[in-house]
Amino acid sequence: MQTLVFFFLMLTQTHADHPALQTRLTHKSLTHGSQMMSVWIQQKLKSTELPEVHRNVDIGIGTIDYTLSNMQIVQSSIADFTLAFVQGTGVSVKISHLSLAVTGSWATHFGVIHDSGSFDLLVNSINVNTLLEFSDDESARVFISIISCTADVTGVVVNFHGGASFIFQPFVSKFRGLIADMIRQQICPAVNQVIDDVEKHLQQISVNVAVNQFIYLSIPLMSSPIVTENSFQLDMKGEFYSISSPSEPPFSPEVFDLPSTEDYMMSVGLSEFFMNSAMYSYFSAELLHIHITDDMIPKSSPIHLNTSQFSIFIPQLSTLYPDMKMQVMLYASETPMFSFSPGEMSLHVPASAKFSAVQQNGTLTPLFRLDVNGFFSGNAQIQNQHLTAAFKMNNLTLTLGSSEIGDFKTEALERVVKMVVNMFVLPKLNEHLKTGVELPVPQGFSLSETNIILKNGFLLILTDVEVTSSHL
Repeated sequence: MQTLVFFFLMLTQTHADHPALQTRLTHKSLTHGSQMMSVWIQQKLKSTELPEVHRNVDIGIGTIDYTLSNMQIVQSSIADFTLAFVQGTGVSVKISHLSLAVTGSWATHFGVIHDSGSFDLLVNSINVNTLLEFSDDESARVFISIISCTADVTGVVVNFHGGASFIFQPFVSKFRGLIADMIRQQICPAVNQVIDDVEKHLQQISVNVAVNQFIYLSIPLMSSPIVTENSFQLDMKGEFYSISSPSEPPFSPEVFDLPSTEDYMMSVGLSEFFMNSAMYSYFSAELLHIHITDDMIPKSSPIHLNTSQFSIFIPQLSTLYPDMKMQVMLYASETPMFSFSPGEMSLHVPASAKFSAVQQNGTLTPLFRLDVNGFFSGNAQIQNQHLTAAFKMNNLTLTLGSSEIGDFKTEALERVVKMVVNMFVLPKLNEHLKTGVELPVPQGFSLSETNIILKNGFLLILTDVEVTSSHL
């Protein structure tokens, strides 16, 4: 169940015909989750406050009014806790032979006799069978409901101590059935309450998750949860939008299928559309641009933003604008696009660079525009809960887009730009990407044995999940 909680905590208009984000839990997650839940239930039971009980029992010679109070579970054990997928429905939860040891105080009223003392209660076997159904609601969120819940309680042993307990001990058989029935009647309502609490939490999770002040991720379900005998899968939209100007990209998601991965608890598939919609959201919000001045260029660079230096490539420049500083506005001319293939991800960056001369009064005089096509490849991995990456340049071309100073050849300038990108830009970029982006793992959980595999059209993340907090 804790693994399922993790799964749903990661969920926080549909142009997309196919999901760009798929997540799947495997049978291994339930096996591990069963072990965690068994320990978690026993920990929770020790801190559970049992309500005071006021009852009466007919012992043949009259009716005893009794109160059981100050009850505390001092010991518990579970012989077997099993979670299993039920195809087309959800998950079955089976608790077998849960035993409890309870201590408390008793007080009785029998005619004019009032007495009190302590008691020990041992419940040898509590069995619970619950079937949970997973569906989607009108808000395209996961909806959990209970189809069935049964419970039985056997093997109740009660020993009274203190006071005139020796008078009531012979009639303990009268108490056993009542106490067993009282416990049984509280089990399924308690299960209902737990599921209601989880469901309320799920309803509070937005299907539109803010990534930063610029973009958000839309993750409504595209269909009802898919449950087989071995897995549980959610297909989500997985599309990014600009907060200031949300719009649909001029491309659509392609179909992809998560492979079977029983060696891991959880798998996540991110399609090319998932990544490219993020690029489009930044592009449509006009955020993919930067103004470059000479003081931003390392002193060790072989070229600086000065008309005299650029006259090596553009002879007429120093004649028209002698010894003047230059400024560049570099911007994406189209949406940068990712593509995935086995073992490699590629990135195509179409960009333009507008060069201007800086006048003495700070006025910018347009000079020319270079159109850039950059082709990069790289890989990704997960380290310390962070998604990291590294890129290399495969090719870069420069063409003259427009010019206010006449035509000129770009071959020599292209060679220098390639050198600058390889020597300065990519090392700095890769150093930043090495730090990575922290994955949105819910508090109290961590990923382990995580692996990334690049497939045709999508990126596959395989991982196990561990609980790091005892307060869940």
